[in-house]
Amino acid sequence: MQDDSRERLKAVQWKDLLQLGPRDVVHEMTLSLPWLLASWVAAAYGQYVVALACSFMFFLTGLRQVHNAYHYALGIPRRSTEWFMGVFSVLMLGSMHAVQINHLRHHRHCMDDEDVEAMSARMPWWKALLFGPLFPLLLHRKALQVGRPRQRRWILAELAANLVWIGLVFGVLDWTWLQYHVVAMAIGQCLTAFFAVWLVHHGCEPGGVLARTVRGRAKAWLTYNMFFHIEHHLFPAVPTRRLPVLAERIDRQRPDLAAKRVF
Repeated sequence: MQDDSRERLKAVQWKDLLQLGPRDVVHEMTLSLPWLLASWVAAAYGQYVVALACSFMFFLTGLRQVHNAYHYALGIPRRSTEWFMGVFSVLMLGSMHAVQINHLRHHRHCMDDEDVEAMSARMPWWKALLFGPLFPLLLHRKALQVGRPRQRRWILAELAANLVWIGLVFGVLDWTWLQYHVVAMAIGQCLTAFFAVWLVHHGCEPGGVLARTVRGRAKAWLTYNMFFHIEHHLFPAVPTRRLPVLAERIDRQRPDLAAKRVF
C-alpha cells in the first residue's frame, strides 16, 4: 500500500510550476512593501491599532518572501537571493541565513530529534507561545554550529547589521515610527514558533502526514497560500504562488494527505 502511495505521488506533475514570469517575480519581490509602508505611515500618525494590523501582514508576507528565498524560488538569481535575505534580515530582525539553515534541515529531518525548527510543534499550543522568545535564539545558535564558513559569514554580517540598525533607530534617528517597527518585528519573531511552526505541524509525526494544509480559495487568499504546507514539504522547490495548483494535482492522486487542516 505504501509503495502504491509513493507511485501515485510520483505521478504528480510539478516541474512546470517552477518557472515564474516577469510579472510574477515583481509581485513576489514587492509583496510585503505596501504593508510595510502602511504600518510606518499609521505609526507616524499614532494609529497603532492600524499599524499593528499592517505590521502583522508585513510579517506574514515577509515570511512568504524569505521562505521562497530559502529555497531559491523567488525567480531571481541565486546571488540576488542572498542579498534579498540580507535586506530582510534587517527589516524583520535576525539573520535570514540562519533561519534558512534550520529550515533546510527541517526538510531533511522533519519532526525528528534533529529538527530544531519544529521543536514547538511537539508542544501544547500554550507552551509553543511561551517558547517563542527562545526560538530565534536556538535557531541562530544551531545555524552557527552547523553552518558552512560562507553561511556563518552571512549570519554574522546580518547580526552585525541588526546591531547597527537598532543603534541607529534608538540612539541616533529618534523616529518613533521606526522604533515602533523594530519593537513590532521583535514581537513577530517571538511569535513565529507558534504561527509559522506549531500551526502547520502540530499533531504530525515522522512516518505519517508531516504537515497540515488548507482548502478553499478564501482561506488560501487570506493566508497568502502560506498554509499549503504538506504540499510544500512534498515539493519544496515549487514557489508559494503555485501551491494551490499543486494542491489540486496532489488531491487527484492522494486526497488523504489533505486530512490534517490548519483551519
